[in-house]
Formats: sequence, C-alpha cells, structure tokens
Amino acid sequence: MQAGTNVAMVTVGTMLATLMQALDTTIANVALPYMAGTFAASYDQSTWVLTSYIVAAAIMTPPTGWLAARFGRRRLYLASVLGFTVASALCGLSQSLGQAVVSRVIQGFFGAALVPLSQATLLDSYPRERHGQAMAIWGMGIMLGPILGPTLGGWLTEHWSWRWVYFINLPVGLLDALVIGAFVPETKEERPPSFDLFGFVAISIAIACLQFVLDRGELLDWYSSPQIVVASVVAGVAFYIFLVQTFTAREPFIRPDLFLNRNLAIGLVFIFIVGMVLYGTMALFPPLLQDLLDYPVVTVGVLLAPRGIGTMIAMLVVGRLTRFVAPRVLIIFGLFCNTLAMWGMAGFSLAIGPWDVFSWGVLQGFGLGFIFVPLTATAFSTLPTTRRTEAAGIYSLMRNLGSSIGISIVTTLVDRNTQVNHATIGAALSPFNRALQQPPFAELYSPHAARGVALLNAEVTRQAAMIGYIDDFKLMMVLTIVVAPLVLLMAAPAQGGRKGGEKEMAVAD
Repeated sequence: MQAGTNVAMVTVGTMLATLMQALDTTIANVALPYMAGTFAASYDQSTWVLTSYIVAAAIMTPPTGWLAARFGRRRLYLASVLGFTVASALCGLSQSLGQAVVSRVIQGFFGAALVPLSQATLLDSYPRERHGQAMAIWGMGIMLGPILGPTLGGWLTEHWSWRWVYFINLPVGLLDALVIGAFVPETKEERPPSFDLFGFVAISIAIACLQFVLDRGELLDWYSSPQIVVASVVAGVAFYIFLVQTFTAREPFIRPDLFLNRNLAIGLVFIFIVGMVLYGTMALFPPLLQDLLDYPVVTVGVLLAPRGIGTMIAMLVVGRLTRFVAPRVLIIFGLFCNTLAMWGMAGFSLAIGPWDVFSWGVLQGFGLGFIFVPLTATAFSTLPTTRRTEAAGIYSLMRNLGSSIGISIVTTLVDRNTQVNHATIGAALSPFNRALQQPPFAELYSPHAARGVALLNAEVTRQAAMIGYIDDFKLMMVLTIVVAPLVLLMAAPAQGGRKGGEKEMAVAD
C-alpha cells in the first residue's frame, strides 16, 4: 500500500462493499413470496431471482485477479460498486419477473469482484503482523451479512416493500464509491497475463451447470429428471476441458502453480467446509422453527440474529489474539466451539425453546469467528502481493461453492430422511400398540377414527422431520471433526512485519 494512505478510510470503504455484497446473498430470500405476488408468478419461478444472482456471481469471481491486473484494482473496485448500485436500483424498479432476473444477473456480475477486492485491499493496507486484525474486520462483513440478511430483509419487506430490499443499496453504494475513489490507491501490474478466454468459458459453463443442479435438483427429484442429468454431464465435461486447458495452456485462466502454496491449498479446503457448515446450518433453521415449532417469521429472524453477535464478538477478540497466539491454536479452538454447538443442536427435540436456539447459535457464531479470521490470514500469509487478488477470487469461489453444496445436501437429506423415518415410525404403530391404548392417546389418536388417523400421521411426520434435522446437525458436526487435522499441516505465518515475511512469500513452497 502506498505511503500516506488513510488506512481507516480504506477500511471503511472495503467494509461497506463487503457488507453490501454479503447482505444481498440472503436479504432477498424472505421477499420472494411478495415478489411472486407482485409479478403474478409462482414461487418456483421467483426462485430464479436468487439463482440468477448466485450463478452470475460465481462465474465472475475467478476472473477478478486478471481484471484487477489489467485495469487496476481501484478502477475495477469503482466499476463494481457503481455497477452493483445501478443494478440494485433496476431490481427495485422491476415491473416483471424477467426484468428482475436480468437485473439480478447484472448485480451478480458486478458484485462478484467486491469480496475478493476488499480482501486483497485490506491485506495490502495492513502490515503483516496486523493481518489477523485486518481479516477480523473483513470477516465481520462476510459472516454477518448472510446472518443478518434475512432479518433485515424481513423487516424492510414487512414495514416498507420488497423493493426496499434493493433500494437500501443505493445510499450505501454511492457513499462507498466516494470513499474508494478518494482513498484506495491504484495498483496495476506492468504486464498482466493474457486472458484465457477458452478456459474462462469452460469454467463458467461448469459453474453455471453445477449451480443449476444444486438449486433445482431437489425440486426436480435429482437424477430422475433429464434436465439434471444433462446439466451434470455438461458440468463434468466442461470442468474436464477446463482442467486440460489449465495444465496445457501457456497462460491458463487460473495458473495452477497457485495451488502449490500449501497454506492456500489447505485454506481453500477449509473455507469450503466452513461454507457448508455455516450456510447449511442457516438453511436448516428457518423451516425447522417455522414449520415444526410454529414460530412467526419475525421471531425466527430475531432468534437467528444473535448468531451474528457471537461472530462479531469472536472477531473483535481474535483480531487482537492473532498477534500473540498461534493461528493453529485459534482455529482449533474455533473448531471445538463449532463442534460443541453442532452436538448441542443434534440434541434438539420438538420441545426446545427460544433459549436453546439462541445459546447454541451464539456458540456456533463464536466458533466460526475464531476459525474464519486466523484461517484467512494464514491462507494468504505466504503469497506474494501480486497474487493476492487472484487467490482471493478463488477463495471466495470455494466458499460460495461450499455454501451451495452444503445447502443442497442438508435440504435433500431432510426430505429423504423424513420419508424414511416416517416409514420406520409408522411401522411400529398399529391398533395393538399398547402406548396408543393409554389415555389420552386412546381418544386423541384413535386408529378407528378418521380424525385420529390424521392427527397421528401429522405427529409422526413432525417427529420424523425432527429426526431428519438432527441427522443433518450430526453431519455438520462430523464434517467439522474430519477437517480439523488439516490445521496441523498449515505453516505458521512469518513474523517480523512485512519485510520479514516477504522472504517466505513464494507461491510454491
């Protein structure tokens, strides 16, 4: 970072951009039914508002490094913020579902670069010994955005209109553009690599088809649907072509030597699992609380928001601890907290109260904060500054892919396990079951009356679904435990400031 740079204002600009983009990944979820009503569309059709944004952002995340090298980081940053802001206005002004989907695609294209650019900018703004603090600040936007998005989106939709879910970005985006233009210094490589259009098209097709499979698979009953089969085949072929191009081209779209950096390679695996656990868990709670426990939507938002409080507290603490405590120790502590939280959630039942959701959610958020900050700082600690933006794009892509795959897995398993558990529990119920012959069950769930059979089936379905959710929480716990040993393979960041660290910043260890 150039001398004289106002680090505080750069931090403000990057935080605004990060939070704005992270919020938009989930803030529109609760507005979908209202958008469907406005556009006279089905809920299934309205989900393309979410899918289009995710696909567009996933496609445009990998080329962030090349674009920054070609046009300069500040120019790309300004273009991304202004484009994202204009696209947000178009989303709010949409008069049809088609306009909304196209606007979300544009929003995703411009928003894709915001997270990796903000990460690389903060890493360059702070000396190496304060990278933990920088990543704590950056992580607040990344982690709090998706957590607070549904709560803020629900409030705006209920008290104003679904259009304000997008209009809220206008003042934030304009302010952010002013800050970035005034305080973020320009960086530009003298000779940026040539753009590998063939590799970019191949990975874009692979990502788009994979995202289609993940988003629509459950609805279309997975591989019983020809659409899912075709999309999976196309994704596999496109990814194979991309790999061939990557290892044979002189200047591939993603240079493979980047993955030879041990810390980055392990960090990519870790952030993929973190994405699965964080977003997978978040996807489970709304239907669990609303459908099984009959909580109002507003109450659900209130109960989920404290998870972000735990994350924020952890990041404020861990940002300072990274200067005194080994990152691996902090990550292991975060994994322990997350495992304990998943264990607590695996003990849920239909009798749980708000305190159970609140306490275990705060603990999970606290643990994820301790994982995220030292993990990100360590993953980038041995990279040259010229490769940070490129690596940050891949890092963000892996987190997003992990979240998509995690959500798809947990929702599919809940549905499948509910059916299996229903059949298992139902097999034990008969008119000769002694438990059903005792009061008050004999009258309430009488198998000889239509009302009793209906009530009994509804209760069995609720119990079967609860077991399905518990199984998903156990899966998240196992994933956290399995990935833990990888921490021991990460090299400790170099000490002694930026100069001392530069000697060890080689791409291939």
